[in-house]
Amino acid sequence: MIDIQLLHTPLLPQNCIDFVASPSAGGIDVFIGTVRNHTQEKSVVRLEFEAYEPMAVSEMRKIAEQVKQRWPAEKVSFHHRIGVLEPGEIAVIIAVSTPHRQASFEACQYAIDTLKQTVPIWKKEIFEDGAVWVAAHP
Repeated sequence: MIDIQLLHTPLLPQNCIDFVASPSAGGIDVFIGTVRNHTQEKSVVRLEFEAYEPMAVSEMRKIAEQVKQRWPAEKVSFHHRIGVLEPGEIAVIIAVSTPHRQASFEACQYAIDTLKQTVPIWKKEIFEDGAVWVAAHP
């Protein structure tokens, strides 16, 4: 099973954990990416995430399917925020359940690394002295 969501509202890690939980899963790995209060020695006031939503959802689903093909993943959940986020807020959650812990660690790392490379999501970093658009996932 796969759960993919782009949300304008705060992300809740427990929702992803609850989705991937399974009596036959001995390992659940969760990655939570948050907004830092600085980038390259500049103070971050906020981030603004934008996405080409249909393609972003499609790409996240493709990654989740790859995870299920490469590891014995029972369930995979991707939630990504779009809109305005303040430092400390959660930007992305990935959760993967597998029968054993090593596979869940590997699958979750693959998922976030691939998401950063392929999913069309962009962010605008707002600083005290200006702003810059950057690829959220270079």
